[in-house]
Amino acid sequence: MPTTTNLDILKRNGLSVTEGRKKILELFLDTEGALAHADIEKQTDAAFDRVTVYRTLQTFVDKGIIHQIPTTDNSVLYALCKHNCEAGHHHDNHVHFICNKCGKTICLDDVTVPEVKLPKGFQPAQSAMVVTGVCSECRK
Repeated sequence: MPTTTNLDILKRNGLSVTEGRKKILELFLDTEGALAHADIEKQTDAAFDRVTVYRTLQTFVDKGIIHQIPTTDNSVLYALCKHNCEAGHHHDNHVHFICNKCGKTICLDDVTVPEVKLPKGFQPAQSAMVVTGVCSECRK
């Protein structure tokens, strides 16, 4: 089975291939779990300014390449979409786990966010569920 590359993903989503997009997408492909904006800035060795990183992340979210994860401190983490998400429509309806010790955030792809029955006339746009605790590595 061929491996999907950052170039494949950018081209499939109709995005121009820039050094910033290639490098940032490569970080997501090489990382298990989620990344914060600051993590990306650090790992790109300040090769790209804060605005370039922000715009790239927003473009990737809009195109369905990555999804946002809310955190307990009201910041946002980003993780690679794995379920054929597309522009304007994410299929990442799974629970996220955040370790209280190491801070690692993991997508629990096999655990879906339960459907919430809303009052008549309400239209949901997005739902998210975050579970905090201690990961298996920190429990050792």
